Amino acid sequence: MTSTTPRMTNLFLQLGLDASEQAIADFIITHQLPADTYISDAPYWDEGQRQFLAEQLKSDGAWAIIVDQLNESLHEDAVKKITGL
Repeated sequence: MTSTTPRMTNLFLQLGLDASEQAIADFIITHQLPADTYISDAPYWDEGQRQFLAEQLKSDGAWAIIVDQLNESLHEDAVKKITGL
């Protein structure tokens, strides 16, 4: 078990991704998901990343909040399209 503080930058580090503020913003913009795609089912994750995300959401622990925030960000375009906002 890791004692890393759950934050978006640390989530990106856990996923092996660039955790700079600009890289996170760019990732979110360029990796938007359709409304019916779960974050852990996104085609751009490798198996380890997919498993980590799914486990964190199931655990309902501290990391689940951060993963859910990423999930919401990755679905932002789809939600705007559905709601018209």
